[in-house]
Amino acid sequence: MAERILIPLDGSKLGEAALHYVEELVSRLAPRAKVEVILFHVITTLKHDVGLRAGAGTVTVPYSESELNQKQVEAIEYLQEVGEGLINKGATVHFKVAVGQSPAEEIIRAEEEFNADLVAMSTHGRSGITRWAFGSVADKVLRGGKVPVLMVRAAQ
Repeated sequence: MAERILIPLDGSKLGEAALHYVEELVSRLAPRAKVEVILFHVITTLKHDVGLRAGAGTVTVPYSESELNQKQVEAIEYLQEVGEGLINKGATVHFKVAVGQSPAEEIIRAEEEFNADLVAMSTHGRSGITRWAFGSVADKVLRGGKVPVLMVRAAQ
């Protein structure tokens, strides 16, 4: 049975769909087994648009180190907030924020780093051209990782 569960979160309500399933799992396991949950967020937007004076347009610039640090602090605060339900159910909860270009690669790396028994994640349920254009992080994790993946389709 899964005792160390990695839950990747993207900061959206749709992305939190797997949390409710894991909370239920934890409430059933916690009295008998020590359950650890790692809430994980990847910061992938490493650049942002800055407006120029007098309506001259915008320019894309990389985040400064202090801006990136602020994004990491905000991500940890978000993870702590959404992790309260898991803590109340008896899980030991850890929080991790990574910075990288590929969420799927970072999730697989975290799976190995934390020696996860299970990855539980939401899938947005894209298909057809949108899936081709945007790819599927969940699909890449499912195919590229080494542990079982619980995919929960997020309600639209």
